[in-house]
Amino acid sequence: MSEPAAPNPPDLLALRHQIDALDRDLLSLLNRRAALALAVGEIKKKEGSVVFRPEREAQVIDGLKHVNAGPLRSESVAPIWREIMSACRSLETPMRVAFLGPAGTFSEEAALGYFGSSIVRVPCANADEVFHVTTSGAADFGVVPVENSNEGVVTRSLDLFLTTPLFIIGETSLMVRQNLLRSVDSLEGIEAVCAHPQALAQCHGWLSNHLPHAERRPVSSNAEGARLASTDPTLAGIASERAASEYGLHVVGRAIQDDPHNRTRFAVVTHPDRHPQPGRSGHDCTSLVVSVVNRPGAVHDMLVPLKHHGVSMTRFESRPARSGQWEYYFYVDLQGHPEDPPVASAMKELREVCDFFKVLGTYPLDSH
Repeated sequence: MSEPAAPNPPDLLALRHQIDALDRDLLSLLNRRAALALAVGEIKKKEGSVVFRPEREAQVIDGLKHVNAGPLRSESVAPIWREIMSACRSLETPMRVAFLGPAGTFSEEAALGYFGSSIVRVPCANADEVFHVTTSGAADFGVVPVENSNEGVVTRSLDLFLTTPLFIIGETSLMVRQNLLRSVDSLEGIEAVCAHPQALAQCHGWLSNHLPHAERRPVSSNAEGARLASTDPTLAGIASERAASEYGLHVVGRAIQDDPHNRTRFAVVTHPDRHPQPGRSGHDCTSLVVSVVNRPGAVHDMLVPLKHHGVSMTRFESRPARSGQWEYYFYVDLQGHPEDPPVASAMKELREVCDFFKVLGTYPLDSH
């Protein structure tokens, strides 16, 4: 017969009582905050202004990080306050957010990390559907991957910005930890690994070393690969631990990506008829897509206004224009906001030398 557990020491009990009291105080304060948020929401309804203001939320989080005295780490501030703001927003009308589904994808994780969990989730089969449901109004916002630190840009997302009216109002990045998932807790007998093509590429070295004879089967998403693995013991998927829980799978290979610092950047998109361009937050990015006439020195002329006005370019990607004339679209990220005079002047001059010029969005930089 086992001995009874030793009673908790008095100092531990006293600390727990203090924590319980603080939790009640925090709940009371959060409800006061929620009441104020509802009052703000009523004013916004009368004004006809939008509920979600990404630049305002970025300023709130940056301000809290600045005054944080610890021991709470500053990187913990953003996810905590995003959840608080998400819960307050949902007291009015929960936002509908589209992402690459099904449940358990990194896109879903990015959407929850950016908007908080108090949203209506709209999983989509592919990036085209994310853009379609957000354009049609079936979703208020969409979350799409645009760049991976290993594999580069997600070309389909970039192409869709050219053919739809959606624009970017936010960004978030996610540390991507790929895991090998299976219904059987073993590496033996795996005949095929199902995952998104980018995930298969990100895990090329590990798969070559540990499963050299297994077929690498591309599917629409990592979560779809996990779903397939849950139906057939000869299949494995590459996905997140969230997907493992969602589909009841074993993690038979943990963090199998070749680059331990693998990150994916996601864009948050919406329709300009339903949401204005975010205002200046102080830490902003402006994304453009441009093209120039195919002539000597044209690209150089395109960059001169940026140099002249001291505007930093943080990204420069090219995509074929599919015209058959060896013409290209250039995707450019500028540091700053169009309300900043140097950025405004540079954009005005850049527009004059470009054959095609489109602002894809202006938004606060990721505050995680």
